[in-house]
Amino acid sequence: MSQPFDAAASREAERLALTFLDRVWQPPHDLDAIDELMTEDYVITSGGQTIRGRDAFKAWVKAFQGVLLDARTDNQDIFASPSGDRVVSRWLCSGRNNGMLGTPADGRPVAFSGVAIWTVRDGRLAACWVERSAWELYQQLSSGA
Repeated sequence: MSQPFDAAASREAERLALTFLDRVWQPPHDLDAIDELMTEDYVITSGGQTIRGRDAFKAWVKAFQGVLLDARTDNQDIFASPSGDRVVSRWLCSGRNNGMLGTPADGRPVAFSGVAIWTVRDGRLAACWVERSAWELYQQLSSGA
């Protein structure tokens, strides 16, 4: 059974995800935006790890941005479910290596792609599943180039 199409809800879900990417994953990295955009019980699964709650997510983001200096995540494509309860973004993350994947912090530029699938609840992002091109990133970091 298909969901009824709610154009406003679908657009709002896309706007919510784009606002998150812009405010949290672009300089100056407004981590306080997480309180506005995520539910209190926000859950993200990324790289085989599950982070539960906004405070834990903020700490995870801060740590990630510590190993990827000048981190920025640029949306490449976005779409939401007909009801607006799910939104998917394909993105490109870039920055300078400061010890990603346990490699030496050499400051060289790196970039990797990924996909995020969010659940939207009560006008906020409630859950996320992320898949990153970690193997490609590891190849960049271990090439010595």
